[in-house]
Amino acid sequence: MEAVIATGGKQYRVTPGQIISVEKLSGDKGSRVEFRSILLVNRDGQVIAEPKALAGARVAGEVVRQGRGRKVSVVKFKRRKNYRRHRGHRQAATTVRITTIEV
Repeated sequence: MEAVIATGGKQYRVTPGQIISVEKLSGDKGSRVEFRSILLVNRDGQVIAEPKALAGARVAGEVVRQGRGRKVSVVKFKRRKNYRRHRGHRQAATTVRITTIEV
């Protein structure tokens, strides 16, 4: 069984046991999280995509760790103007292990 969930403005295709990194969620290591925004469920080849059928669906997971993502360099540069700006950014992220998908 697999599902497509939406969290943090992004969509993720998940299966039970999979580990994903999502935008920061509240909760410490070992706490349970629940995703209610389910867009699609594939149950043994039967695809369920109707919002009414997915109203009671949920995907549960467990927080593996809280951390930050990889560094992204932001560089601004204008030639011949002696203008250079260099900044780095690390987005806060939560690593989640998907435990169950219920429809």
